[in-house]
Amino acid sequence: MSFITDPLVYYPISGILWFWHKIFAFLGGFLPWVDSPDSSGAIWALSVIFLVVTLRILLFWPAAKQIRFSRKMQEMQPRMKELQKRYKNDREKLATETRKLQKSEGFNPVLGCLPMFIQIPVFLGLFHVLRSFNRMGNNFGALGMTAEETRNTGNYVFNADEVQSFLDARLFGAPLSSFISQPIDQFQAFVDPGAALDFERWNIILVAIPLMIVSAVTTHLNARISLSRQSPEAAANPQAKIMNQLMLWAFPIGILVTGAFWPMAILVYMVTNNLWTLGQQYYLFEKMAKEDDVAALKRREEQKSLAPKVGVKPVKPKKVRGVATGTAVASEDSVAGGPSDLDDDEAVVAPGVVPTPSPGSAPRPGQRPQQPGGQRTRPAQKSGGGSSKSKKKKRKR
Repeated sequence: MSFITDPLVYYPISGILWFWHKIFAFLGGFLPWVDSPDSSGAIWALSVIFLVVTLRILLFWPAAKQIRFSRKMQEMQPRMKELQKRYKNDREKLATETRKLQKSEGFNPVLGCLPMFIQIPVFLGLFHVLRSFNRMGNNFGALGMTAEETRNTGNYVFNADEVQSFLDARLFGAPLSSFISQPIDQFQAFVDPGAALDFERWNIILVAIPLMIVSAVTTHLNARISLSRQSPEAAANPQAKIMNQLMLWAFPIGILVTGAFWPMAILVYMVTNNLWTLGQQYYLFEKMAKEDDVAALKRREEQKSLAPKVGVKPVKPKKVRGVATGTAVASEDSVAGGPSDLDDDEAVVAPGVVPTPSPGSAPRPGQRPQQPGGQRTRPAQKSGGGSSKSKKKKRKR
C-alpha cells in the first residue's frame, strides 16, 4: 500500500509541514530571543498547528457537506419510517421507494459519507509522518533503528538534518517526538550520540498531561454541540443512544488513557484540531440556522400572499348562462357605459324582458323543462265558433 499512501498522503502532508517550518524558521531568524530557529520547539509547534489549519481549510467543504448530510438524514427519518412500516413485507418495493425518496430530496448517501472517508486517511497520514521522526523501537510505525540511525534517516520530504532539528526541538523542556510511556533507551535519539540527556520523564509528563486534558475536554464539547442539534426522534433510537454515549464519554476517556502513547506533536495536533472543530461547528450551525430562518420566512410570505385580504369577501366565479336570440340583454358595460365592479361573465337583462334559456341549458328554478328543438310555443286557438259548452246552452233554450 505504500505505493498509494506515499504519493497521495505521506508526501503531501510532510510537504505542508516542511513548508510552514521553513516560513516560521525564516521569520524566527529576525527575533533576537529565538535561538537556533531551525530546531526551536515553538517554531516546530507552530508548524504543526498551521499544518492542521491548512488541512482543515482544505477539508472545510467536505465537513460542511457532512453536517448537511446529517441534517438531511434527520429530516428524512420520519418519512423513512413510514416507508418501512408500509412495505415491511416487501423489501424490493421498500428499496425502490427509498431510492425515489432520496432522489426527490436530492439526497446521495455516497456523497454524504465521502467527507468522512477523506478525513480518516488524512489523520492517519499525519500521525504516521509525525511518528516517523523517531523510528526507534518495534511498535507500530517504528523500524527498530538505533539512535544514530534514526537521526540520520530522512522522513519523506525531510532530509537527515531536518529530522535532527525536529528531534532536538523542545516544547517547555520536552522533546516534540517523545511520549510518556516511551522507554528510556529511546531517549538517546533526542540528543547527539554520546551526549547526556537534557530532560527527564517528568518534563514530558508536565507538558503531555495538560495537552491530554484539553484534548479530552474539547472532544467532549464537540460531541455535546453536535448532539444538541440531533432531533428527538433520532436521539430516541437505541443505537443512536449508544453512539451518543460513546461520543460524549468513551472517546474523551480514551484520549486520557491512550494519550500516554502519543508523541507530543500528536497531542499538539489533537488540541489544535479540536479547537478548530469547535469554531467550525459554531460557524456552520449558525449559518444553517439563518438559512432555515430565511426559508421559513419565505414560506410564510408565500402563504400570506395566497390568503384573502382582511375585510374582503372572496368572490367565486359564476358560470355564464346562454340567452336566446331576440331578447333584450346587455352587459354591464353597455348599460352603464363603462367597466363595472361585477364579474365579466355576469349579464344585465333589460326590465320587462324575461330571459329565455338557450337550448340544452339547465332550467331555472320554478320553470318547466323545455323540449329540445327551440322555444316552446302555445297552440293557436281555432278561429270562429264557440266552445262546446256555449253550443249546449243554445240547444236547451
